[in-house]
Amino acid sequence: MNDTSQYELRDSPTDGITQICFSPYNKDLLLVSSWDKTLRLYNVESNELLQKIETDAGILACCFGEGDTVYFGGLDSLVHSIDLKTKRRTTLGPHNKPISCICWSPETKRVYSASWDKTLRVWNAQTQTPEIRIDLGQKAFSMDLKDNMLALALGDRKTQIYDIHDMSKPWQERETTLRYMLKCIRLMPNGQGYACSSIEGRVSIEYFDMSSEIQAKKYAFKSHRSTIQDTEVVYPVNSLAFHPGHGTFASGGSDCVVNIWDGVHRKRLRHIAGYPDEISCLAFNNDGSLLAIASSYTFDEGDREHAPDAIFIKRIMDADVAPRITS
Repeated sequence: MNDTSQYELRDSPTDGITQICFSPYNKDLLLVSSWDKTLRLYNVESNELLQKIETDAGILACCFGEGDTVYFGGLDSLVHSIDLKTKRRTTLGPHNKPISCICWSPETKRVYSASWDKTLRVWNAQTQTPEIRIDLGQKAFSMDLKDNMLALALGDRKTQIYDIHDMSKPWQERETTLRYMLKCIRLMPNGQGYACSSIEGRVSIEYFDMSSEIQAKKYAFKSHRSTIQDTEVVYPVNSLAFHPGHGTFASGGSDCVVNIWDGVHRKRLRHIAGYPDEISCLAFNNDGSLLAIASSYTFDEGDREHAPDAIFIKRIMDADVAPRITS
């Protein structure tokens, strides 16, 4: 790609990239999980692979915890932690099927894991014990946690929102306006709602406030589509990421494209094309100055030839993400 504002990380995973997340404490540290059974830690500023942690199974989800601790889970159905400094590994406990999502809360000091076994589980990392098990009723495909809100995208186009200080029942539960399987859910930085994406090339914007005035603002829109020989081709929207400062968001699709959107004013701000394969994951760093982009085939078209898995780091300017307010 001929784009001086971005560069490719060295030593990328050798199989599908399942999650990328920046450290909440260091804007240059990026954690990456993969089907190649590795967890990788990069310093993106120096373009250096700091650690490559080999495991026994493909990893589907990872997150930073407190201090030097990270958490991960995947095809072995176990929730693991590792201290990056001491290299000490700990198993917190099992799900009954592979773990698809994992988050850590600095407020509760708890780990939240969701799985294809249709459960959400809450773990005390210090005592390595499960504290809560919730039957979700559907497989969990995506999860996000911000402050006291935990959001899940489930099978049958359902979303559930929990207040992590009261997990006795969902704070809100909805069936989305999206008509096909959900791929990603991300909470807005301002705490007012969330965005959700689907395999049918659509994104929905939802708000928590149930007043008619606020609910009138919710909407869904088409994205990641193209026209080939007069036929509209629809691509899954695999990943979403909100900019921490402006509240605009990026979407990544199986069309190998990243778009940046102003969800409030319903405008596309940027269209970034030319990646070698599908966009599987996106993540902004904690100050919004960098966007990590995983170009990695998600096997949504079955077994086919595909480009090598790669991670790109794009330097973000204000013009890329600031809302454009016109009179």
